[in-house]
Amino acid sequence: MTPYALTVDAGVRDLRAADHLLHALAAELALPEGVFGCTHLVQGDRPRVVVSLALPSPLPRTARERLTARGHEVADSLPDAVGRAVIYPGVAALTGTMTIADLLARSAIDRVTVLGTPGRPDPRTPLVTRDHVRPQWQDGALVLAAMPAVGGTLVPFEVPDPTPCCADH
Repeated sequence: MTPYALTVDAGVRDLRAADHLLHALAAELALPEGVFGCTHLVQGDRPRVVVSLALPSPLPRTARERLTARGHEVADSLPDAVGRAVIYPGVAALTGTMTIADLLARSAIDRVTVLGTPGRPDPRTPLVTRDHVRPQWQDGALVLAAMPAVGGTLVPFEVPDPTPCCADH
């Protein structure tokens, strides 16, 4: 079954705000298990971050009406095929430190890559999640980019609280 796709453009300009929007939408719309909520960067004359939801069935008309009443643009499609997943099956279980094998078994993530290395990491390698695991869609697979860390562990490439550009100015 191909899921129903919906894109919401709320004029958000940064990833953190888009993450919050996805969580707010999931709570407000009481989305079912198995939903994927992603962020997508939109370039061009109006750069922004839009969010998408992949659902097992369409949202009720009343939910769409609530979104558009708030001034959000709603489209029945995905903006691209490379979204950054924020909400996905198993994400709530990805806390603390776990092995790559556990991460793959507990979530919808298909594989882990490590920056600067050609192969896949050993499944027994510990991953310190920092409670912030944001994989991306690549060729139809949900892939987490990780990087080496202290003591032979890995951490997700994306940090939970990035330092804003030019923070020291």
